[in-house]
Amino acid sequence: MVAAVANPQQKRLTIAVEAIAEEVTTIRSLDWDRDRFDIEFGLQNGTTYNSFIIRGDKTALVDTSHAKFRELYLKTLTGEIDPKTIDYLVISHTEPDHSGLVRDVLELAPQATVVGAKVAIAFLEDLVHRPFERLIVKNGDTLELGNGHTLEFVSAPNLHWPDTIFTYDHKTGILFTCDAFGMHFCSDATYDEDLEVLSPDFRFYYECLMAPNARSVLAAMKRMDALPPVNMIATGHGPLLRYNVAELTGRYQRWSQEKTKAEDLVAVFYVSDYGYSDRLSQALARGITKTSVAVEMMDMRSADPQEVTELVNRAKGLVIGLPPASGPIANETQATLGTILAAVNGKQTVGLFESYGGNDEPIDPLANKFQDLELAAAFAPLRVKDTPSEALYQRCEEMGTDLGQALAQAGKMKKLKSLDADLEKALGRISSGLYIITAQKGERSGAMLASWVSQASFQPLGFTVAVAKDRAIESLMQVGDTFVLNVLEEGKHLPLMKHFLKRFAPGADRFAGVRTRPATNGSPILADALAYLECDVTSRMEVSDHWIVYCTVQDGKVSHPDGLTAVHHRKVGNYY
Repeated sequence: MVAAVANPQQKRLTIAVEAIAEEVTTIRSLDWDRDRFDIEFGLQNGTTYNSFIIRGDKTALVDTSHAKFRELYLKTLTGEIDPKTIDYLVISHTEPDHSGLVRDVLELAPQATVVGAKVAIAFLEDLVHRPFERLIVKNGDTLELGNGHTLEFVSAPNLHWPDTIFTYDHKTGILFTCDAFGMHFCSDATYDEDLEVLSPDFRFYYECLMAPNARSVLAAMKRMDALPPVNMIATGHGPLLRYNVAELTGRYQRWSQEKTKAEDLVAVFYVSDYGYSDRLSQALARGITKTSVAVEMMDMRSADPQEVTELVNRAKGLVIGLPPASGPIANETQATLGTILAAVNGKQTVGLFESYGGNDEPIDPLANKFQDLELAAAFAPLRVKDTPSEALYQRCEEMGTDLGQALAQAGKMKKLKSLDADLEKALGRISSGLYIITAQKGERSGAMLASWVSQASFQPLGFTVAVAKDRAIESLMQVGDTFVLNVLEEGKHLPLMKHFLKRFAPGADRFAGVRTRPATNGSPILADALAYLECDVTSRMEVSDHWIVYCTVQDGKVSHPDGLTAVHHRKVGNYY
């Protein structure tokens, strides 16, 4: 392995080069300290941007890198291969973290033919601003490189951009998948040897980026089944999958099947590559998927009218990012907007948001049209006038969660009533304490009343807490995150309990009117709590509707030594 280093002391940006199969080399751009991806998703272990060279009689470069790696990547690429010998530049999708250096590569290799889906080529014209040779490919198309390297393309739209394709090399059995099956995890290890260490990041990545497109995941995996055996998955982020291909693809299959079994569905329409439409829609979709409601996302720029009508007819809720009112993108999206309006019915719920594109369709006239059609408002129209912040993305996620909870409420009550009365009363006799979990990460904060808390270990000192999947604070309790467990005091717990039992509006300050001070880890300590513990999230275990979060304790203090923990007794065991 050869590595180029941008800053050896801080080890912030490095490049690693390694042969991964016969005539196949990876150039991995390692972003060690990146702690946020598209602002809304916090990272614990940095990330990588992976690029690949396939050498047959002809040479193909699969994907490039992030613009922050321009000098390092281009120096490494030209040291590895003469750019004038690159015949094809395969674009898995046009998201900037993979295509940020396409223009630079084409300046070095103007003879290269750009290979991509029809939508990707159209997007690249706006990105590159120079003529280039192109080859549009669709599912099942092949490209001969010679010496046994036959590339076969697999259509995988919406994973997680509308223009995504996979590329399969028949000689090596490597499947190049860009975002799919990847993870934000930066390490010196090229491959996925340590499954236990990687699993939390693999799951978090799926939940953030792939869960809102679960139906598209299954469609892409069905197309993958038609390929010969896949020996390795060369991902766009994180380690390459070599040792656990069957296990990790099986998880994608299982998780996606679970997501698509939901009885209720929300359709999220966005405009790719316009303002912040895609990122805002992703945050909203992420919030919805935390509930028992399924999500399907559709790019209004490339949507087929028949598919739009079919999706709207199946959906109980609609979320729409406003397209531009004029210009080339408007010409591509206005027909889709008209199709949506023609397909809606009065039993649906709709939410609208502006994307900070600078030329958005006016939001009020469209909201009035939906109101005239007797559609319920999922939330007040979201008007984004400035560059979105962490707090805004958190608000979007909470808005999505509220929408999902509202749609799922009827089915939830039906399930609650189905449990045997004696059984639910017996289960309710399991008593528990009363606690408030508080967390702060950057601009994002959260709080939750908790009762399912139990000490779990002596060495190290640790406990578990059960967090419902649809709780807003769940996003702040990933492995590596920190928080404070505030213990409520018997006889003095009601004010805090009532405050945090309230239903907060998305983005509302949960600590308004409550006395707090910051803990060492930055999370709020409640001044009126009996005791507090500063905690690190060490691991998480998934159960049907909750996460069991195991935490280790770093610090703590009792405010009133003679005080007792408030205890909670339920009459039944099938709801809080």
